[in-house]
Amino acid sequence: MNSHRVALVTGGGTGIGKAAAKALLQAGYQVVITGRNLDKLQAALKDLGGTDANALAVASDVGDPDSVKQLFASLKTKFGRIDVLFNNAGTASPPMPMEELSYAQWMNVVNANLTGSFLCAQEAMRMMKAQSPKGGRIINNGSISANTPRPFSAPYTATKHAITGLTKSIALDGRADRIACSQIDIGNAATEMTQVISKGVIQADGSLKAEPTMDVDHVGQAIVHIADLPLESNILFMTIMATTMPYVGRG
Repeated sequence: MNSHRVALVTGGGTGIGKAAAKALLQAGYQVVITGRNLDKLQAALKDLGGTDANALAVASDVGDPDSVKQLFASLKTKFGRIDVLFNNAGTASPPMPMEELSYAQWMNVVNANLTGSFLCAQEAMRMMKAQSPKGGRIINNGSISANTPRPFSAPYTATKHAITGLTKSIALDGRADRIACSQIDIGNAATEMTQVISKGVIQADGSLKAEPTMDVDHVGQAIVHIADLPLESNILFMTIMATTMPYVGRG
């Protein structure tokens, strides 16, 4: 029973984040979700059956250091500690040749996907080291693009490859303080953001093809599986994907 364990899910109002929050709540965690739109976050918690006793919505921009500090202060005031951080918030640029991307489009993705994950992990590690009992678990959303890119996705792919380095650094630097770090690479979970996948997305050969998807709740269940492990054990990397999506092999 995990009624006294606290989890923070970034990008928790929709899609993968909402599915993770749902699974964590059902597993007995007290859950904080964050995103930019407070109304959307509160609606998500209501939809998931969250209560004032076991859930909190906090509007935050994970790419802004002051906003992240305020987020963790709100979490600490409400629940007193953090046991699990799911670094899920992220965005992508419109698909286009790399030379056509603007600096602003590049930095928007870097700030959300990479800087946001770093800032949240930094604050989580500070809390995890200071709390009693000390320690906790950080789970980074790597995406399939942490290994293999889609065409015209340089900012997203670059940041997701960087998440792998961040994951390894957290796992190494957190050892002495019982902080475990995992990366979950997710392929074609069916969400509002990925509806286009089942309609048709560009392939490496330039063709447009529909791809299989999977139930996003399976991702939430995988997050709980990682989160529930004793801190003496860790799943460093996990790939969960639609079984027949074009990834393994040459498409």
